[in-house]
Amino acid sequence: MILIKDARVIDPQSGLDDILDMIIEDNKIVKIGKYQRGEEYETIIEASGMIAAPGLIDVHVHFRDPGFTYKEDMETGAGAAAKGGYTTVVCMANTNPCIDNAEALEYVLERAKKARINVLPAACITKGMEGKELVDMEELIKKGAVGFTDDGKPLTDRKVVWEAMKKAAKLQVPLSFHEEDPIFITNNGINEGEIAVQLGLKGSPAIAEDIMVARDCMLALHTNAVINIQHISSKNAVKMVRLAKSMGAGVIAEATPHHFSMTQEALLTHRSNAKMNPPLRRREDRYEIIEGLKDNTIDIIATDHAPHSREEKDKALAEAPSGIIGLETALALGITNLVRRGHLTMIQLMEKMSLNPAKLYHLDKGHIEEGAVADLVIFNEKEISEVKDFVSKSANSPFLGEKLYGKVKYTICNGKIVFKDKE
Repeated sequence: MILIKDARVIDPQSGLDDILDMIIEDNKIVKIGKYQRGEEYETIIEASGMIAAPGLIDVHVHFRDPGFTYKEDMETGAGAAAKGGYTTVVCMANTNPCIDNAEALEYVLERAKKARINVLPAACITKGMEGKELVDMEELIKKGAVGFTDDGKPLTDRKVVWEAMKKAAKLQVPLSFHEEDPIFITNNGINEGEIAVQLGLKGSPAIAEDIMVARDCMLALHTNAVINIQHISSKNAVKMVRLAKSMGAGVIAEATPHHFSMTQEALLTHRSNAKMNPPLRRREDRYEIIEGLKDNTIDIIATDHAPHSREEKDKALAEAPSGIIGLETALALGITNLVRRGHLTMIQLMEKMSLNPAKLYHLDKGHIEEGAVADLVIFNEKEISEVKDFVSKSANSPFLGEKLYGKVKYTICNGKIVFKDKE
């Protein structure tokens, strides 16, 4: 048994926020209240001054397995997640081969069994991620896929999207969309604007995102599908989601920590480590993302954890791949840039990092109560630490060297301690 003693227990589902103890036995939270220390406990976690919250859930990660394991693999990805306080992640399907058939899905599921946290697979929406022919959604759901996405590639054929949404609505599974119309983009990963001009590049304008978000919001409204707008970055896209929600569309939106923390100016300092799809945009876009988080237009904070090797990121800016890692810094960025600045309360942050992600995928997670599975993160919101020494195989982060508030001390998954801060 494990006794967690004197923690500030926060549960976004019930609104609980109190100094309490928790007892964990096997894989469950068996008691919440006030309890004496005793020899019956194998482990006592002295959590005074710390917060105990539901284990974080990331609906958007790339573990690069199979096909690109020199960047990340199931073991290192899960280790990075555990260090960041995550107990469940949803892996994207743009691997090699991509997850568009039962055999590829079964490979991921087998690899996931050895991970220290819960790793759930999404499957592709279209075969080969070519945007032309739908996968066999029914079969892939039966085999264990939790949702569908061609993340990394936008779906430009609106008829295919229409058919996918009708099928997903019938099956009651979410679809997640990467919203960037390539017809408008010259250099991906860099916002079209004054910073791109300084760098001698053209970039990716916000209209590439806005037009696809508008399309898919309306298709969702007319099909009753539940869709997830991934890594929203444009102020107008946020406003479109807000409008679609007011009309009754089943639209969920996710924002990344980098999009609510940084703007396009970061490219001047961090170069390719600040290059991602969609790109960091202007100050007004960042402000609207924060407003969207505040008024619940944006439901979820997801990392889009996208590891790349140093050799890849050391290429010239136009040739370097887009994407940054995020699992080990997300909670601290949320605390530093949202909670401490008064944009969100701690309960609201936990709602967007645990409860709402669980709801999207119909998971019985993201909450704390007696009888619930013991997936927990214990962290010190006031502790400052420098971003360094990643567990991930990759280190492509624009936050390297920054000092942030909020440090994970323990991550508990299925009743087992899967991460403990060495300090």
